[in-house]
Amino acid sequence: MDNSLKKLYVVAWIFGLVFYFLDYVIRSAPAVMIPQLINNFNTTELKLISMVGTYYYTYSTCSLIAGIALDKFGGKKSLFTGALILGIGCLLFLLSSQIAGISGRLLQGAGCAFAFPGCVYLASKGFSSKSLATAIGVTQCVGMLGGTAGQFVVGPWVEEGVNIDSFWLWSGIITVITALGLFFVIPKEKRSEQSSGVSKPVGYLEPYKIVFTNPQSWLCGVISGLLFAPTTIFAMTWAVAFFQKDKGFIFHEAAITSAMVAFGWVFGCPLLGFITDRLGKRKPVLVGGAALMILSLLQLIYLPDLYSAKVSMFIFGLGSGAAMIPYSVIKEANPDYVKGSATGAINFITFGVTTLLSPLFSRWFGKNLGIAPGEEHFHNSVLFWIGGIVLAIFISVLLKETGSKAKEDLVMQ
Repeated sequence: MDNSLKKLYVVAWIFGLVFYFLDYVIRSAPAVMIPQLINNFNTTELKLISMVGTYYYTYSTCSLIAGIALDKFGGKKSLFTGALILGIGCLLFLLSSQIAGISGRLLQGAGCAFAFPGCVYLASKGFSSKSLATAIGVTQCVGMLGGTAGQFVVGPWVEEGVNIDSFWLWSGIITVITALGLFFVIPKEKRSEQSSGVSKPVGYLEPYKIVFTNPQSWLCGVISGLLFAPTTIFAMTWAVAFFQKDKGFIFHEAAITSAMVAFGWVFGCPLLGFITDRLGKRKPVLVGGAALMILSLLQLIYLPDLYSAKVSMFIFGLGSGAAMIPYSVIKEANPDYVKGSATGAINFITFGVTTLLSPLFSRWFGKNLGIAPGEEHFHNSVLFWIGGIVLAIFISVLLKETGSKAKEDLVMQ
């Protein structure tokens, strides 16, 4: 691929970052407007949280479709379609109907499923192998900045009385404009270009057959899912309500405290990625990040006066950047010609775990929110997530090391 074409892909990747930023804004924003959404859709808090959680149903399943689409149809059609679906999903939130709310959230999840795999796909075309990891780290940083904005920025807006319809209207409009930008900016790919680097022809489902028959792929997905779930389900969905009702925080304080998790991700993802590249090993950094998550949550419930909850949640977010390490491992554990599908597969497994855990957490802890004794209820809910992180550490023992040091050791043998 010539340099001029690579530069075009870099520009397309930047547009993709806008899509990914919007993905996280839209994913996290409902957490800071729960009372307003309850009124808008004329529902209860528990049903509203369940409605918001339907995002992960389509996000996980459509991740598989995104992987196939990118491998077979390229970035132009795939990212345009994903961003357009996301925009329509936002606009449906303008309707005061539970059916519209559920449909909108399902479309939001389906559209967002194309954002991260699409950015990785464009980055792989625009950057050399030496700088690809950095580009992926920047991609995740931008996503987490979106998650932070979805709470840090949107929360105060809602608190000041900004109508949530304005938020969803402009989110939809900007996302549709981004979709059009992606369609016109992403270079049209020739069939030979889409197949470059592919060692043998594969059918539509063959890449997933290869990825899913590899036990390491499942281990990567489950570990990532168990580390992601506390941020996606707790921090980005329930945390504001838990800090308000269990800990007695005012809305503004609860929203800022919750947003610190995504803010920690902004630094944790590139930092832990850099450390694992420098060490040439994945597993030690993965376990270390998970351990930091556990320590921060233990401090939050047992030593809350040691430092503020904002700092606790920031440190938690910093450590949870380890959830991205399995995304590198799955690519290294599978053949080169299924890299795109490997990203779709791990997204599917990761958020499949989230989809399974979300109703469990809602049933065990969400329905008792504001009813059970506050401190005890908060402690038990946090211990639920600690249990999942501990399980992720145990499962990581079965994971094969795929870092550069492991490859060097293999060559030397």
